[in-house]
Amino acid sequence: MTEKTTYLTKEGLEKLKGELEELTNVKRPAVAKRIKSARDMGDTSENAEYASAREEQAFVEGKIAELQEILKNAVVSVASSNGTIAVGSKVTVHIDGAEEEFHIVGAPEADPLLRKISNESPIGKALLGRKVGDKVQVEAPVGSLTYTVLKIK
Repeated sequence: MTEKTTYLTKEGLEKLKGELEELTNVKRPAVAKRIKSARDMGDTSENAEYASAREEQAFVEGKIAELQEILKNAVVSVASSNGTIAVGSKVTVHIDGAEEEFHIVGAPEADPLLRKISNESPIGKALLGRKVGDKVQVEAPVGSLTYTVLKIK
């Protein structure tokens, strides 16, 4: 696996660390107990509880490995104070006659419903490094859209 730098906000980093802590210190031991309990029931070859617990264990271990990889390559980005958009910036843009605010975050933190867009998304990529007044063309499924940067926080 190639190491890829993952940009995160400070809040995003703390959230991922908390999730990793929860998985390693709470979920992992709970799943191990489920497996032991299911094993104690006897034959594991036809034991649905055992199979379910093993599937959950695989999921938990996979998520732990994923989070460890992200955190190993994480770089905390602080919103730029020089007036340009960076990971961590809250940006107000004008698009199609309306104003919208986005929070540019690292990919693991993205949540479009909360207006948190990834720095790796087409809009996020296009906005990075821009300043107030800049116009940005972004290709979208509905066609090309023009975003005008109004405010950067």
